[in-house]
Amino acid sequence: MFPTPQILSSALSKLSTPFRRSQLGLFHGKTKQYGNNVPHSKHKTRRTWLPNVHTKRLMSDALGRDLKVKLTTRALKSINKHGGVDNYLLRTKPDLLGMEGMRLRILVRERLDVKRAEDEALVQTQAKIQLEKEMKEAKQKRRAQAAHARKTREVRQNITGGIFGSVGSSTQLNAS
Repeated sequence: MFPTPQILSSALSKLSTPFRRSQLGLFHGKTKQYGNNVPHSKHKTRRTWLPNVHTKRLMSDALGRDLKVKLTTRALKSINKHGGVDNYLLRTKPDLLGMEGMRLRILVRERLDVKRAEDEALVQTQAKIQLEKEMKEAKQKRRAQAAHARKTREVRQNITGGIFGSVGSSTQLNAS
């Protein structure tokens, strides 16, 4: 069920790692920012700002379970915009997802492929069953039509035999 290293390595080749922690969750491109503290005295000191990271449980419809993921508020807004974590993972650019996002994308894509194959197999079996049912009904209809034709032929022979005499009896008289 785990993605193959070849697929994962090709996906990771597109990613850069300026902020390692962002590869462990869905950070949607947010990284560590650098700047200065500037007090009233204008004496600047370096400082950093970290992204607003939360741990959330998101329901994945494709996987059928909750995903516990670290994500930024920007990623959470994008997930809501895309209509769920599955759509977000499938539609977002790889450089915005990070390693964890690419891993989840591959899992979702594999699961959707399995579901699609199951659905196609189900549709094919239903079509086959429907075809067999239609063929059986057509066969029964032909049998019923043949039986009806036989009965009408017998009724006509009985009627014509009663009017013109028995066809079989006149041939028997000629033979004797």
